[in-house]
Amino acid sequence: MSQYVSRLGRRSAAAPRLRLPHRRPRRVAMLSVHTSPLHQPGTGDAGGMNVYIVELAQRLAAINIEVEIFTRATTAALPPAVELAPGVLVRHVDAGPYEGLAKEDLPAQLCAFTHGVMQAWAGHRPGYYDLVHSHYWLSGHVGWLAAQRWGAPLVHAMHTMAKVKNASLAEGDTPEPAARVIGETQIVAAADRLIANTSEEAGELVRHYAADPGKVAVVHPGVNLERFRPADGRAAARARLGLPQDALIPLFAGRIQPLKAPDVLLRAVALLLDDRPELRSRIVVPVVGGPSGSGLAKPEGLQKLAARLGIADVVRFRPPVGQDQLADWFRAASVLVMPSYSESFGLVAIEAQAAGTPVLAAAVGGLPVAVRDRLTGFLVQGHDPAGYARVLRDFADDPQLSTRLGRAAARHAESFGWDAAASATAAVYTAAMGAHRRRVRAHHG
Repeated sequence: MSQYVSRLGRRSAAAPRLRLPHRRPRRVAMLSVHTSPLHQPGTGDAGGMNVYIVELAQRLAAINIEVEIFTRATTAALPPAVELAPGVLVRHVDAGPYEGLAKEDLPAQLCAFTHGVMQAWAGHRPGYYDLVHSHYWLSGHVGWLAAQRWGAPLVHAMHTMAKVKNASLAEGDTPEPAARVIGETQIVAAADRLIANTSEEAGELVRHYAADPGKVAVVHPGVNLERFRPADGRAAARARLGLPQDALIPLFAGRIQPLKAPDVLLRAVALLLDDRPELRSRIVVPVVGGPSGSGLAKPEGLQKLAARLGIADVVRFRPPVGQDQLADWFRAASVLVMPSYSESFGLVAIEAQAAGTPVLAAAVGGLPVAVRDRLTGFLVQGHDPAGYARVLRDFADDPQLSTRLGRAAARHAESFGWDAAASATAAVYTAAMGAHRRRVRAHHG
């Protein structure tokens, strides 16, 4: 557990004459306005955050913290509440039209969403929710109001930050609006505790948003080690997916948008094949995912780029897949390529490594924590395709490189289990409840 979490735990335990100093919440209201935990990652705005919320909620329930997840209803067919797992309930809130609403349109629906959350709460006795845990800034605004209304502490996870994204935009990408920056600044000031994925993200909260360092806790996201594991190995996974056994397979898996930079992989492959045309017969480049965010403006952009670069014959576009099949794509790959411009953590990097596959990634955000350079993969400074092509050449020239790094990658990923993340999050909840009680007492003192 990080220095931040342990320090928080000590601080709440050492406070003088606190009633129930170690009290953990019994029931948490978790808010995920713009993306439902029931949606498949890799589609629309669904991604690592969906996986994070589902896994975290299930592991919290396993340690006797009930979780109710509030999310926006995106179809009329959804029941008002769905049990995701024992102790985890997903509540669908009507806010705006069911379909066709972009994430950018959602701030206008936050009032309606807050109303739906309040309606659900009104049917319960006072104190029904012990704590509010909001994910992403849209949820943070609802969480801020709900926590105030309920007299409960607020824990917030940013996942991504406007100021950080705007500082490293991909070419042609749209900057995050000023309203988001203002909203994030307000949430940082209002929250009792902020959860950051890495110590770098914690530093960014303090630096860019003037967060109180004592409020920030670092909790690394986890990985489902039962699902993402080497299993029966690369050969079997390739056979199941119809991929050639001896091919060099650099994989892109994720949402197709400028931020994730799948174009950098395609340009790198084109450079590699210009330099080494004999590799064309034994390279396959799967791109697994769907267009999202600003990528929706040009949904066919990547296919057209592959054609322009003259590599359409080696690139295979595949729609988003479920988690079990995604694990097979990771096992089948020689290397997962993540040339992202910004990643708060990069969950797929840990998932691929847990499946025994090394990662070639941009040295941005949380990726230097997720990937150990030259041990479990390679980190590249910047987004010049030539840098990525050089590493891909190493994988082509040394067929054992992928296996050697993959073994180390699987060992590295074992330290990122969700159980550790859930217990660290529970410690943050305890600290937030202690801080909230002290603040209330000081206010009434």
